[in-house]
Amino acid sequence: MTETMTKSETLMELEEHYGAHNYHPIPVVLDRGEGVYVWDVEGKKYFDFLSAYSAVNQGHCHPAIVSATTKQLQKLTLSSRAFYNDSLGEYEKFITKFFGYDKVLPMNTGAEGVETALKMARRWGYVKKGIADNEAKIVVCENNFHGRTISIVSISTDPDSYGQFGPFTPGFLKVPYNDADALDKLLSSDKNIAGFLIEPVQGEAGVVIPDAGYLKKAYDICKKHNVLFIADEIQSGLGRTGKMLSCDHDGVHADILILGKALSGGVYPVSAVLSNDEIMLCIKPGQHGSTYGGNPVACKAAIAGLTVLKEEKLAENSERLGKILLTELNKIKDERPDLVTTVRGKGLFAAMVIKEKEGKTAWEVCLKMMEHGLLAKPTHGDIIRFAPPLVMTKEQLMECVAIIRKVILSF
Repeated sequence: MTETMTKSETLMELEEHYGAHNYHPIPVVLDRGEGVYVWDVEGKKYFDFLSAYSAVNQGHCHPAIVSATTKQLQKLTLSSRAFYNDSLGEYEKFITKFFGYDKVLPMNTGAEGVETALKMARRWGYVKKGIADNEAKIVVCENNFHGRTISIVSISTDPDSYGQFGPFTPGFLKVPYNDADALDKLLSSDKNIAGFLIEPVQGEAGVVIPDAGYLKKAYDICKKHNVLFIADEIQSGLGRTGKMLSCDHDGVHADILILGKALSGGVYPVSAVLSNDEIMLCIKPGQHGSTYGGNPVACKAAIAGLTVLKEEKLAENSERLGKILLTELNKIKDERPDLVTTVRGKGLFAAMVIKEKEGKTAWEVCLKMMEHGLLAKPTHGDIIRFAPPLVMTKEQLMECVAIIRKVILSF
């Protein structure tokens, strides 16, 4: 480090030197956030158009969530599940009534939620479906992203996720996404399939949206074959696509629902797996859990996070503004079809596919947007994912569209 380095450069150098090199961030160092805005350590203001991968749907540092969390932090932070605490039951009642399930199993991170759902589906397969021990299988979709644990990367089709991390966990089968016939054929061929795990919208793959009605077809196929329909709504749920859950677009009530990210509005790590008694009660004491899962702070944060989503009608705002965003992005695409090849979206969850032009890439587009006060990040090299906080106003959205247009037209 030298005296001529900026504060941002100094902090980035610290991460480079002392941290694992498992991320490649956009070169901006943030130290404050409020609503749809974040500020870097030099004081420059930006629109956040990623929302921490949809973890801050309620906006940065929402005062109601911060207040509920802060009050609990001063009272009791952790009891473990060795004892009862005065917040967990209240939260369990709240979230199960909110989404229409009998039971919830609380965890901390999205990946933990997915692992929990996989274990739950396998246990149900043995206890209820009658699958022979150690023979249960789970079907997943190609190009999925459910997390980064060993079992989860075992189901990935992305070499960056699974390459040189084997040996892998057995018991998984893959089908193409958005292909009901392929799913039906596979489920017909194997009676040992316990569950079908799906992202209703594939986020990390680049906001890939299935055909209308596909989720309902997949759900009905699962029912026909006595297979659990498991919805990973960690990124696509909680208002992001214009409904409280992405499955709501097709009227599907998943057998197992996985939530995380925006469950606490980005204030605290909270995830949840919801299901009904027939499935949930297959798990007995000592068979699954987490020291921090269901801790009082998480419970208060999640209740506040869900309350904000509902009371501020953020799913409805996402649907309304999402239509405007998609229209405007398509106009930009029409202005620069040589650079922007595809635009797609649902609610405030959109993607723009960038064709490399004279060495200009999606990464460079994002760097230029950063210079103009908007933060986004590429996925899979050529796709820019747009996911602003759902508290955004139309006026703010149009400011962001103007920045995107200016940058795209400058290339």
